[in-house]
Formats: sequence, structure tokens, C-alpha cells
Amino acid sequence: MKSLLHNTIPNITTPSINTHNHRLYNNPQNFIPIRQQKRVITTTIKSSSVIDSSTNRIDDRYYGLIESDGRNPTLSTSFRSVNYRKGNQTLLEAQTRVCTGPKQTKPLTEEQAFKVFDTILRSAKGELKGEEEVSKAQLGAFFAAMTIRANAFPEPTQWSEGERRAMEAYWPHLIRTLPSDIIFLADPEGSIMRLGNSIGPQYVGNGSYEMRLVGALREVLAGGHLGYEEVQGVLKDVLPLKSEPGTSGTVSESLLSAFLIGQRMNRETDRELKAYCLAFDDELGPVPVADVRSLTHYGEPYDGNTRFFRSTLFVAAVRSCYNEASLLHGVEWMPPKGGITEEQMLKFMGANTNITPLQAKQLLEDEAVGFAYVSQREARPSLYSLIEMREHIKKRPPLATSEKVQQFVRATGKEAIVAGFYHEGYEEPLLMLMRRRGVHAGLVVKGEEGALSMTTRSKSGNASKGLPVNYCSGFRSLNTPPAYDVDGVSRENFSFVVDAKEYGFEPSDTPRTDRSVSKNIELGLAALRGEKGPAYDRIILNAGMADNLLGCEGAEDVSTALDRARDAIDSGEALNRLMNYIKISKKIK
Repeated sequence: MKSLLHNTIPNITTPSINTHNHRLYNNPQNFIPIRQQKRVITTTIKSSSVIDSSTNRIDDRYYGLIESDGRNPTLSTSFRSVNYRKGNQTLLEAQTRVCTGPKQTKPLTEEQAFKVFDTILRSAKGELKGEEEVSKAQLGAFFAAMTIRANAFPEPTQWSEGERRAMEAYWPHLIRTLPSDIIFLADPEGSIMRLGNSIGPQYVGNGSYEMRLVGALREVLAGGHLGYEEVQGVLKDVLPLKSEPGTSGTVSESLLSAFLIGQRMNRETDRELKAYCLAFDDELGPVPVADVRSLTHYGEPYDGNTRFFRSTLFVAAVRSCYNEASLLHGVEWMPPKGGITEEQMLKFMGANTNITPLQAKQLLEDEAVGFAYVSQREARPSLYSLIEMREHIKKRPPLATSEKVQQFVRATGKEAIVAGFYHEGYEEPLLMLMRRRGVHAGLVVKGEEGALSMTTRSKSGNASKGLPVNYCSGFRSLNTPPAYDVDGVSRENFSFVVDAKEYGFEPSDTPRTDRSVSKNIELGLAALRGEKGPAYDRIILNAGMADNLLGCEGAEDVSTALDRARDAIDSGEALNRLMNYIKISKKIK
């Protein structure tokens, strides 16, 4: 290898968030935006509901901030916890390129590589402070990615010549400056760098928990895979993540982040994904069982929508009108997208978002409600403890797949799981996890942004690569043994692309929300009030198609299923169900 330093090194920057230029509303009766409003309103948002109980419309007395105020609760970005420290932007941009799969990785250019290693060295020396400092989680993810690429990736996504030159130039300095856990991740066998080291081969970690984690990492960093019990053992050892150094069970954040991103880069096996999916089922004890004839678990991507209308909350209100109960779950805010989530919308409308699984059972059984939302914070505190680390990892870990296939409440009747996906290849692992859960029906949908919303827009010539939007795949049980008895169940499998035009929907552009929580709510409430348009059509399409594809009673014919969803809205019942949820969730014990 030849050393080659460039004199000019361009900055690596993360694109700024394209926030929505949020509009103000001063007419709750007609919901008309004031487009000419210029004044910046900085009043504090009240904690009570923004829904006027007499009109079922957003009450403008409770909001009016615009994007210039960092506390603006109308934008998804404002729901990020102020307690989360942001990562170094130079490293985050590099992680976006290299902490990904064997075909997706984009090696750094020489200029970028020198910039990155210079940033790491300066941070290790204490020259960078605050958000400029490179976090331990970032170091773990970055060096794990570099090692896996060197050991196991195909030639096009291995190190570029520029990366080799940069590492050759900086490694003699880094090996004297970085802590031993990072040196282990960068060169676990002492064989990657020309200047060998004895730290990597001899590193065992601190304490029994780290020893197990380090042992697993040696396999992961070599591009290998782990068994079900091994992954579960590591996860249960180290979670919930403890922030107090020296606390029993504390492990290095660099090692854990390396483990999480490393398994994703190696493309998890079925047994590894099952371990992530099932590891914390018993964290809070037995799962409550709701006395309902049908329950659908909705697994939207936890990091939300940044561009398009997110319809699932409103779909759940519609389906509850004809006794198809729905359990939604997620978080308030999640990287990497940090988009609009159901929890943000419910919180903005004044609902209680601290519902426990046991309280969700009551809401599911309540004849005036029939759906519920449970936050990961309440149901899986161990996994919730990783949110800040996941921001510093930058790319999605295996949890981004497995968390969509959870059952925080069970049912006495039939159960189904619906989950969204984007990247081709993850539809089958998701369906595998659903079958492992023992549900009667499972459905994966490639909706817009990888979420669950199927669209009525016309097919674009610039469609995304891979499977098209509105692609659906799933299974239905042909006989109905108890949900936990998966042996001997005969299943009907299906896969096809939903063409909304075939069911009478006129093509329409998808409503843009651009991170505006209030805009998403506005669209959903207007639709539930019977206002015809793209949002109305999407709610009906997604409710009716889910009923039909999951084999719900009375939805054997698609047209009948769509008409039933349409009637739930036009009668006003769906809107009443949503309003009931907001009111009753605040009173539930």
C-alpha cells in the first residue's frame, strides 16, 4: 500500500432536514389554512387536547407555532428527546455510506476517508467537544463496518484505495490513541493492518457480559452468523442499556453498536431475526389477552413518515366500527428518519400515549373504541433504551425488522399481523416471523415510504427499484386452531400488486405532509368527516384491502369490504371512535 495525502479534503455533511413550512389555522369550523400569516407565534402549547369536543375539529387555540421555533410540536423533528446527544456529522455521513449491506455499501473516496480518520483522531485526542465529539456508538458502528467489509464483502464494496491510504496514514496514530475495545473492532485478529497489533487478538472485554458479547462479535466481524440462543443470550445480558459506568451489566456502547450494525450488514438469518423478535416477550410478564373475536397487530416502521400521509391510525378507527379490532404500536420518535408516528399524532390530539398493554386490552374490549396504541416505552423498555444509540448507529439494525412483528396483547379470537417493508428480501423474513408468532393471517405491504399505506396514485415511470409500491404478500389459515397452535395449520399463500383503479378508485397524487404532524391529522380528520379526496380514498383502500387479504369475516368480496369501510366513515362512526379513544384513554386506570 502506498501512502498518499491529499491537500484538499472536502467537508462531508449530512443534508439538512427539509422541514415543512407549516401553516397556521384559525378557523376550526372549516379548517381553512391562513396562507398569508407571517407573524411568528411563540406561545407554549397546552397539554390538553387540540380537538374541540363540540366540533371534532382541531382547535387553533392549542397550536400555532411555526418551524422557526425549535419546540414546535407540529413537526415530527420536535418530538426528538432533548436528552439525546447528536452524533458527529462527518462520521454520520460516512456511516450512511459504509454501514450497510454487501451490495449497497458505497466506499469512501480518498478525500472523505482522510476527513473521517482525521475527525476520529482529533476526537480521540479530546480536541472535539460537545456534538462534534465522535461518540462511542459511532466508533463501534464505523469500525465494525470497515472490518466486515475487509473480511467478508465482495470486491466492489470492500475498501477503496483511498480508504486504504487513509487507514495506512492514520493507523499508527490511532492505535496509540483509541481505547482497546475500538482497536479490537478495527482489527480483531491483528491481520487487517500492515502494522499488526496484539490488542485485538487478546481482547476479551470487561466482565462476564462483555466477554460473551466479544465472543459473539468475533464471529460477526468475520462475516459469520450466530445461533438463536447465542443472540438471545447477548441481548438479555446487555439490555436495557445502562448509562451509568460501572453499573452491573454495563457494556461498552461501541461493542453493542458494532454487534447491532454488524448483524444487519451480514444480513440476518431466520434464527437471528427470531431471536431479536422473541427475546423480550416475557419482559413484563404474561401478555394480556383481550376478549375480542378478531385482532390485527399493525407493524408500521417505527421511524415514521417524512413525506406522505400516514393513514394507519385512521384505518384502525374505521375497522373498529365493524368489530375488527386493531392494536397499533411504535414510539414517539425514532431514527434514522425521525418521521411522523402514530404516537405523535395521538399525543398532539390529546390522547394518553402512556397506555400499558393491560390498559390497551381494556380499550380493545370497549365497544365504544375497539382499537388501541401501545408505545414500545411501555411494552418493551429494554428495546426502548436503545433509541439514542440507534441514532448514532445511523443505519437500521435488525430491530427495525423484528419490532414490527410484536404482540403486546393477545386475543381470544383470530389474530393477524400486518407489517410494512421497503427493501426487497425482507418480505419473507417478516412473514416467517408472523408464522412463528402463530397468527391466523399475515400480510406484508410495500406502501409508500416502506409504510403500510397503499396508494391510489398512477404508476410512475420513476418507480423505486425492486418490488413496486402496493406489492402485497401474505398467508391466511384455512382452518382455525388456537392461535398458539401452529402445528398442522394449512395456509393459503398469496402475493400480488394492488391496482386501486381495478376497485373503482380514481388515480390521485398522494397527499404530502413533509413531517407536519398537524397536517397529517388535518387530512385524516377531514377524511373521517366524509370529505372526499386522496386521504379518504387511501383510508378506505387500506381498510378494505386488509380485511379482504386477511380473510376477515364479511370481507370475502373486495367490493363489499370497501363498501363496509366507506359506510363506517360516511356514517360518522369512525370519527366517533377516534374521538372516543382520545377521551377514554385519558380516563382509563
